[in-house]
Amino acid sequence: MKLTTILTIAAITATIAGCKDKAGNGFNVTISPDAGTTFNAGKDVVVKAGYTADLNPDSVVYLLDSTRIAAKKDSSALTLTTDTLKLGIKNLTAKVYKGGKHEDASTNVVVLAAKAPQQLTYQVVATFAHDTASYTEGLVYRDGFLYESDGGRAADPEGQSSLRKTTVQGKVLQKVDIDPKIFAEGISLVGNKIVQLTWTEKIGYVYDVNTFKLLSTFTNNVGVEGWGMTFDGNKLYMDDSTNRIWFLNKDTYQQAGYIDVYDDKGPINQINELEFINGKIFANVYQKDVIVVIDPKTGAVEQTLDLAKIYPDRTQHNPDADVLNGIAWEAAGKRLFVTGKKWDKLFQIKVPGVN
Repeated sequence: MKLTTILTIAAITATIAGCKDKAGNGFNVTISPDAGTTFNAGKDVVVKAGYTADLNPDSVVYLLDSTRIAAKKDSSALTLTTDTLKLGIKNLTAKVYKGGKHEDASTNVVVLAAKAPQQLTYQVVATFAHDTASYTEGLVYRDGFLYESDGGRAADPEGQSSLRKTTVQGKVLQKVDIDPKIFAEGISLVGNKIVQLTWTEKIGYVYDVNTFKLLSTFTNNVGVEGWGMTFDGNKLYMDDSTNRIWFLNKDTYQQAGYIDVYDDKGPINQINELEFINGKIFANVYQKDVIVVIDPKTGAVEQTLDLAKIYPDRTQHNPDADVLNGIAWEAAGKRLFVTGKKWDKLFQIKVPGVN
């Protein structure tokens, strides 16, 4: 599942570095820093345009991601502060004007998290049964029950996708199968509706939370694929196999913005199942038994939780058991649940500083 080639956005956008206006006028404009230079958030970026030595420009205009941010009359450097910027690739352009003509040069920098993430610890409080038939893609808690999206296609080893309601103890109370050709993905509860993504089919499903009746479908062209989803009470968050988390309107499911997820070293790709907890996004990383805690405003990974030792012998209990994937939060009782794809166990854990 998800054998997707991750296209690093930085590699694509770096190709624009140093590009000049086609109507160049011999100003020989350059711009620094070099394309792809990284800066940790909070560190200033010194941006400087260069041009022919004898040129006395009328103005030098600087743009950040196509938005004008400053103008100068000489070659003095511009100091760009990064402490309020979302993380990721920032395109910088210098436009040098003289006598009604202009020439441009562009570069880009990558803004990383300000510091290394804090390493969280955990304690297993309780262990419950989990249905080994469920290739867990989405997990949500509400009013004493778990709602789970089970991924797969009928012809695949994962089996047919479904949507299910279970007790915390693992008893399946309600279940509806998805089209056998569709691979279901993350879910969120929005009022009295369940919103469910699909992997590559670009379809979203909307169900009645009580009856599981399919109320509507929608076209989901946001991002590369459909992976995880969560809801903060105002907007939906969705990831797509990369390090990007998209914001969706809770009523129309249309794109309303995004963040790119980075720690202090680089992008965190393959962000997967999501859960909104205490104002932060908790996310599984596909193929890793780790959860990252993300600032939803900037994309910075602030904390990590290594769960590699929570169930290391899982395949001895079920040979089909796969990676960690599934986070559910009970806000009232401050209970945090985690599980994995086709695991036979659901763990309630206590994380100091979280619950």
